[in-house]
Amino acid sequence: MNDQGDNGSGTKNGKIKEMPTLYSFSKILADYLFSIIILLLLSPFLLMLAVVIRLSVKGPVIYTQDRIGKDGKPFSIYKFRSMVYDAEKGEPFLSASGDERVTRTGRFLRKYRLDEIPNFINVLKGEMSIVGPRPERLFFINQIIKSAPQYIELHKVKPGITSWGQVKYGYASSVDGMIERLDYDLFYLKTRSTWFDLKIIILTIGTVFKGKGI
Repeated sequence: MNDQGDNGSGTKNGKIKEMPTLYSFSKILADYLFSIIILLLLSPFLLMLAVVIRLSVKGPVIYTQDRIGKDGKPFSIYKFRSMVYDAEKGEPFLSASGDERVTRTGRFLRKYRLDEIPNFINVLKGEMSIVGPRPERLFFINQIIKSAPQYIELHKVKPGITSWGQVKYGYASSVDGMIERLDYDLFYLKTRSTWFDLKIIILTIGTVFKGKGI
């Protein structure tokens, strides 16, 4: 892996890297084992979070939203509720800093990315990986590909809980931001390896502990 020669973003040239069977197998195995361990170890904490969320906001504790995964297949992503119930009516729009729809508890969850812990259930269902491009909604994907048709390349792999784009760019609060972040995700697809995945996980853990989430 070489992300030292530039800013670690992708380029418009180059092909998506075909992954060795050993890497693919070890990635799947690590996804399942790590997800099981995380959910089991954190189960008392997750139960406590569920109670706090239930007492502080209306609606189901676990929020589901349709996202697009590998091969363009839709799936329901699981997250802890961080917004008021029925926060989005009509046309979808992205959350940004100061979004009044985000609850007081939700701001804490998002700061430390705790709202995304239920994503590990998606990993166990085979819909996501721990490391991979973040999945988006079809509504926004249709806008992205008008300006950046290469976005469709991201659907060649499972989406992830964390990504190189998340680590280097962060949360995208607009379609333009998603397009800017795309270069980093394409770079990941062209250079991915076990060591690169590990690096992304380590950097993500640092982001979580520093409270630099969404």
